[in-house]
Amino acid sequence: MSVTTTKIEPEATAGDQRARGFAVGGREGRSRAAAIARWAFLAIVVVILYGPLLILALFSFNDSIVIALPFKGFTLDWYREALQNPLVRESLKNSLAVALVVTPVALTLGTMAAFATTRFRYKGRGSVAALGAGPLIVPWLILAVGALLFFSKLKVPLNLRTIAVMHIVVAFPLVAAIVTARLVRFDHRMEEAARDLGATHREVLRYITLPHLVPALAAAAILAFSYSFNNFVISFFVGGFELTFPIWVFSTLRHAQNVPIVNAISTLVSLAQLLIVYVAWRLWHRRSKKMAANDDPMDMLW
Repeated sequence: MSVTTTKIEPEATAGDQRARGFAVGGREGRSRAAAIARWAFLAIVVVILYGPLLILALFSFNDSIVIALPFKGFTLDWYREALQNPLVRESLKNSLAVALVVTPVALTLGTMAAFATTRFRYKGRGSVAALGAGPLIVPWLILAVGALLFFSKLKVPLNLRTIAVMHIVVAFPLVAAIVTARLVRFDHRMEEAARDLGATHREVLRYITLPHLVPALAAAAILAFSYSFNNFVISFFVGGFELTFPIWVFSTLRHAQNVPIVNAISTLVSLAQLLIVYVAWRLWHRRSKKMAANDDPMDMLW
């Protein structure tokens, strides 16, 4: 007795191929849509972050006090007036002097606070960490008013020193948060291995811990400097009659004819800050490549 069989394999195979084709096409479509969404989101973020800066720079070359199109003409007079203005030079000098003092002090205090909350176990450690992070949560306006009342009660004269003190108060918690995030991801077994091999505590700190913290310290230093240099609220309340760059901008913008001068000097300041960030990134990138090539921890420091 013979049994007749029907061959359905080719038909089934063709159906499977069509199904796989649809699945692959669907995945490619979803992948393409996700890529478009990512690029669109990135473009929106770039426009929001850098659009105002580009508009500021663009109209700093316009030969008119009105920020509107069309352009009246190209000019560099606003830059010339800004650089020749003695109040601009004084405000930039004061802001730079305060920021250069605030940055290293905030780095030192923030790093010490980060080590205190990550490397040691003691009662109330969480409360200490929360207390140190308080200035990151409390609005600057409340801090500024409280500082004004505090200095007035103690009869402390308001000047650049009081500005620097309050800038340190708001900057060092940010440094502590950045360094803490880096220390939490650090493998402590590397330090233990170094001690087992005969390294002293100072050598472990210099050759093991600090190279790991270099990116966090660099980022924290840039942010602390920017916090201090660009701070208006606290400087306005505790600065007395001292003139910093944000205060000068605020007082100058009340007169429409001075808007182009503010645009010009603000463009230069923004470019200088972007240049600092770019130089820091290039130095870190070169140091990372050198470290990967030589496997020498010292290259992370020099």
